[in-house]
Formats: sequence, C-alpha cells, structure tokens
Amino acid sequence: MTHKILITAAGSYGDVAPYTGVGARLREAGHEVALATHDTYADLVRAAGLEFRRLPADPRTRAHRPGAAGEAQPTAPAGGRTLMRQAAAFIKELGGGIADAAHEDTGLLLLSATTAPLGHHLAEALEIPSLDLPLVPSAPTGDFAPVVSGGRSLGRWGNRAAGRLSLRVIDRLYADATRDLRTRLGLPPAAPRTVRRRTEAAGRPVLHGFSEVLVPRPADWRTGLDVVGNWWPWHAPDTQLPPVVEDFLAAGPPPVFIGFGSMAGGDGERLSTLAVRALRRAGLRGILQSGWAGLTTRHTPEHADVLTIGDVPHALLFPRMSAVVHHCGAGTAAAGLRAKVPTVPVPVTADQPFWAHRLAALGAATAPIPFRELSADNAADRLAHALAQATAAPERRRHAAEAAHRLAAEDGAGEVLAAVERLRG
Repeated sequence: MTHKILITAAGSYGDVAPYTGVGARLREAGHEVALATHDTYADLVRAAGLEFRRLPADPRTRAHRPGAAGEAQPTAPAGGRTLMRQAAAFIKELGGGIADAAHEDTGLLLLSATTAPLGHHLAEALEIPSLDLPLVPSAPTGDFAPVVSGGRSLGRWGNRAAGRLSLRVIDRLYADATRDLRTRLGLPPAAPRTVRRRTEAAGRPVLHGFSEVLVPRPADWRTGLDVVGNWWPWHAPDTQLPPVVEDFLAAGPPPVFIGFGSMAGGDGERLSTLAVRALRRAGLRGILQSGWAGLTTRHTPEHADVLTIGDVPHALLFPRMSAVVHHCGAGTAAAGLRAKVPTVPVPVTADQPFWAHRLAALGAATAPIPFRELSADNAADRLAHALAQATAAPERRRHAAEAAHRLAAEDGAGEVLAAVERLRG
C-alpha cells in the first residue's frame, strides 16, 4: 500500500491556504498528499492537486475561528470567557473530524498549530510519525511575549512566564477534546499537558512557516525548533488578475488595497464608507476586497476611483498597489512585504497585533491602528493620515523592498520537503 501524507489545517483562509503551497511542493516531488480542512476550502485544495478530506466546524458557518496559538478567536473581539467557550466547542467538534480524516493509507501527519494537539494522539494511535508546522511562534522564549498578548514585551523573565502560561491555557482548551479522542482511539487516558511534555521531551522537529525577517529564531529555543520561511498559498502558474481589475489598474496611478480577510464579519457597510472617505481625503484610488466583512461599493462614475473585488491571489495583486491596508494576519503581513509595498496595519485580534508591531519595527509599515479604534469619530481622518504616510514616504517602501529581497532567498516549502524525506527515510 502506498502511504499518503496527510496535512491537517483548520480555521480561516490564512490558517489553511499556506498548506496548499506545502502540499503542492510535496506532490511535485512525487509524494501522495491529502489535505484535511473545512468544506469552504475544498476547491482550493483540489485545485492544488491534493486530495481533499473534510474537517468539521467550518468557520464560514460558525461565529469564531481558531487563532494562531490554538485558541478560537471571534471575527470581532469578544470577552475572555466567551472566547474560551467558543474555542473549546470548536476544538471538541474538530477532534472527531481529525480521527475520521486519517484513513488506513496515512503514513505521515503534518499538523498546523490548531490541529497539532489533536494530531499527536492520532499519530500515537496509528504508530506513524508526525511533524508540527505552525505559522506562528508558540514555544516560550525570553525574546517576546506570546503572540496573542499583543506584541508588548514583558521583559525576558516575564515573556518566558507568559509563554508557559499560554501553553497551560491551550492545554485547558483541549482537555475535553483530548479525553474524547483518546477514548475513541483506544488510547489510555492522558491529559493534554502530559502529551505535550512527552512530545517536547522527545525533541521532535518543529518547522515554523514564517521568516526570520520578521521574527529571528530565539536563541533560547531548544534544538529542533526551526524557522524555515513562509509557505505561500498555491495558485496556478497561469493565473491572471480579472480583466476588470486590470482595466482599473490601467486607468490611473497604483491604488491602495484595503481588506480585512476573515475578520469583521457583518461590518461591511460601515467599513466601506469609512474606507472610501479615507481614500478621498488622502487623494488616493483604492481596491476594496470584500472578504468576510462584506466590503462593497458600486463602481459608478461617482465611485470610479474605487473598485470592489472578491478573492484574488495577493501574490498577483499586491505588487501593483501603492500600499496595503489589512488586519495583519501572518500570511497577509508577509505577502505585503513580499510585494515590496508599505503596510497600514489594522489588527483585529489574536496574533495580528504581534505581526503589526513587527512590520512597524521593520520600518515597512505605519504605526498600527487597532481595529476597535476605527469606530471613533476621527477614524477616517486617522486612516487617511496613515495612508498618506504609507504612500508618500519612500523609506517604508525601501524597507519593504529590502525585506522582500531576503524573503526571495528563502524556500520554506523546500525545507518541509527535506524534513519529510528525512522522516520517511
């Protein structure tokens, strides 16, 4: 029997799409690959030439999404207790789906941050190897606080202590799902903390799918925790921008991209009005990506300087922009750098403030504007000011271009391929 590699990833587009690039690279090297994720991304998975396997808890039909460190995050900020309940419910539903996704032909598990605490039990039951592929740093370090803490340092001792605490919080979130999954798999009872510590003690490799351009590998991490570079979402080599987008780009100077991805669901009308007002005040053209927020404006003579679009690969669109405004998810933040354009970060929740601060510290972004502050009376003026800063200062574009040069030298998917071939002997 030919053994397949099973990748498991759950959450929003940004939590899933990078693994299509990883899977396609493995497939091109001759491996058989399946990607287990939500129905929302079935077409994306199949287009990359991978077998689709279904995971439950589709985020498009729920009020939350899993965040970068395994915690469920809402599409708009919520209270801590509500967040924890949503997270635990999501994870419990996900646990059964993880077990269903692994068929008898599965020979290796590749696990995202959200699925890893479940996948480790599955690997134990099937007696097969697994490899963790998180998109954000999660191991405690003195260099920075946990990514969900907003990017503020607590000092080296405080950062490490907060990192250990965040792992214990994640253990609590996975407790019910772990109990149910281990029972289903016929494994002896074991708490998430026990399994996590056992995994850490084994010194297994963990490959992080982001670049040291933004987060240098902490010197106090154990051997085997590696930062390998970004995994870019797959798109067909012959993919082109839609004609309406090309026509809009040709009709004037490079516009500003504004989009919030899977964030701010149901807030589209207010955000669209705010975005158009800010663009006008800054004297700029704009492209609004509708996303889950539902940004929209009619492309009429009155709004000839603003275009609304659906899903378009950032790799094709961003290099044609004068600046990008977004929520600063890990993948979108890296895509802006890769395109050599400045960013105006508007972080909403989870790891987004962390990446926003990293971009600003690099000199490739303006100071972050927290999403909650877009409800203030002066929000349009503040956004317009940030747009002017991003598009008028050549230093930010220069810093972004320097970062892009370094990103181009990395081969994150190639590092995963090498690790997989070592594991498979």
